Amino acid sequence: MPPSTTSQLTSLTPYMGEIFALSTAIIWAFAVILFRKSGETVHPIALNSFKNLLAVVLILPTMWLFGEKLIHPLPATDYLLLLASGAIGIGLSDTLFFRSLNLLGAGLSAIVDCLYSPFIILLSVVWLTESLNLWQVAGVLMIISAVLTVTREKKHGNISARDLTWGIIWGAAAMALMAVGIVMIKPLLERSPLLWATEVRLVGGVAILGLVLLVHPGRRAVVNSLLKSRNWKFTLSGSFLGAYLSMILWLAGMKFAPASIAAALNQTSNIFVFVLAAIFLREPINLQRGVGITLAVAGVFLVMFC
Repeated sequence: MPPSTTSQLTSLTPYMGEIFALSTAIIWAFAVILFRKSGETVHPIALNSFKNLLAVVLILPTMWLFGEKLIHPLPATDYLLLLASGAIGIGLSDTLFFRSLNLLGAGLSAIVDCLYSPFIILLSVVWLTESLNLWQVAGVLMIISAVLTVTREKKHGNISARDLTWGIIWGAAAMALMAVGIVMIKPLLERSPLLWATEVRLVGGVAILGLVLLVHPGRRAVVNSLLKSRNWKFTLSGSFLGAYLSMILWLAGMKFAPASIAAALNQTSNIFVFVLAAIFLREPINLQRGVGITLAVAGVFLVMFC
């Protein structure tokens, strides 16, 4: 962004970055609700493919607007690493996330999604040789306890015990793959333009989903679930908010606010999802779920900032 534009924004309010970061959390939360509604008729592979294709198309003019080049003189290994990261952390991970969201509902999914932070920390310890302190260990245990609290509910509304189990498994796998997709490119991200890196990763996500569709025995039904869906308003709006707008606001938050503050505000999305699921999807909130989301979010903050 040009310096003049940056100074104009920061002079408008000293908390512009914080506003962007909090807006990211709110908009992503609404996107999750829309994805949940879309998932009632659209297959997770089809929904993820549409979401990523829309983001690829919309980010191209955004890169031009911000003066960012599509091709950078970097080693081929950098491109391959970003493509692989997108295939794992966007193509596969988000598909599993949508599958878990369909099984658990948005409220329970918000609790399971908190596993992302422990996976990031643990992979950073193994992969990037970072250290783990006692507070972070306590945070990991709190998040695991939150997930276990949910599994011990005596009543799960309309969710069967089987769907609950598989929903948690798919959700945990999604967060693990998402963490792998980020940690594997962390050093590369630090020296790369974020919009460009995001675009290349999205291309990797689209490519792997295309391959999955080619070999999927029910590919016609998967595609038809999107083409013949009556939930287009949810699919389109959720994809726009979740795959494009929230990403742009996330970048803006990271640019104008200290990274730690922006990250903390981004994490409030789990709380917003939990509350919005009760308001718009009529998902139940009971004591165990309340304890679960409180433990999970508190654990995330310990993991990230201690």
